[in-house]
Amino acid sequence: MALATEAHEISDIAFGFMGSKALFAALEFGIFNHLSEGPLTAADLAEKSGLHEERALTLLTALAGLGLVAVEDGRFSNSPAADAFLVEGAKYDFSDYLTRQVAQQMYPLMDQIEDALADTLDDEATGSYADWFSDPAEARLYSESQHKGSLGPARQLSKKLDLSGARSMLDVGGGTGAFSITFCRDNPGLSSTIVDFPNVAAIGRDYVAKAGLSDRIAYVDADATERAWPGGQDIVLMSYLLSGVAAEMHEDLFAQAFTALKPGGRLLVHDFIVRADRTGPGLTALWQLQHTAFTPHARSLDDAWLTDALKRAGFAVEDVRPMIPELTMLVEARKAG
Repeated sequence: MALATEAHEISDIAFGFMGSKALFAALEFGIFNHLSEGPLTAADLAEKSGLHEERALTLLTALAGLGLVAVEDGRFSNSPAADAFLVEGAKYDFSDYLTRQVAQQMYPLMDQIEDALADTLDDEATGSYADWFSDPAEARLYSESQHKGSLGPARQLSKKLDLSGARSMLDVGGGTGAFSITFCRDNPGLSSTIVDFPNVAAIGRDYVAKAGLSDRIAYVDADATERAWPGGQDIVLMSYLLSGVAAEMHEDLFAQAFTALKPGGRLLVHDFIVRADRTGPGLTALWQLQHTAFTPHARSLDDAWLTDALKRAGFAVEDVRPMIPELTMLVEARKAG
């Protein structure tokens, strides 16, 4: 990203939270759902959403300024991205993920970022996913929203990988099974074992059952950082795992993966990984900062460090490439066989 040279570029960053809140408010009042039926005036939207007409106009104007809606002759319509990703029931809709996990869970935790960076968080602060998921209500809110947010990346990853020869996969911290479900649907010979916290696994089993894959996807109810993993695996998948745990756990996780894999087996690491020169991507770096707010000892992962760490663990690193553009990377490594 180019260096900032103008005051308005600083303002764009400082006032970015206003844009987020405009998006979350629009989702709360179903604005994008209503506009998916066709262009509407502010008065039309106000009636459908239960808002005062002037307040609806203020919100719609903000959304137009953000590029989320178009306006012509006083009638508003969804942008292509809003239609594709923010309308309930759309194939790639991830609005639940934004309103429930990001708005309700992640953003409030950013209030403690200064203390997290200074290592002065008090005992009341959330310190890890383990603490978070010990609460069934928090685990459900996070897991159900994350499931929708993970389906798109899971589809992308499945398209990029040839898993046709694999028979067994270990999905470490696999949540409600979005990746396992997608991979198993696309590869009829594949079975998966997901290791995750009990409150998450209870929710995940329902998703697996609804997908008709209970005979091929099983759960181990456990904190994956505190127990040995099932062995004999063709694939070990770590998606969003490394960024959510303390840095000192990484070497042990790589050793566990190496032990769990068959000779010739593949390790897939999908996560928020920045470039080694520390120039970004910007969104990736912000996600790493967000993780630090409640996992203060998390590592700022970069591609060079991760490649070297996997080599030290005995893996041959075969590929490092962007996965979700400007957000995540995929690292493929193999155990010698």
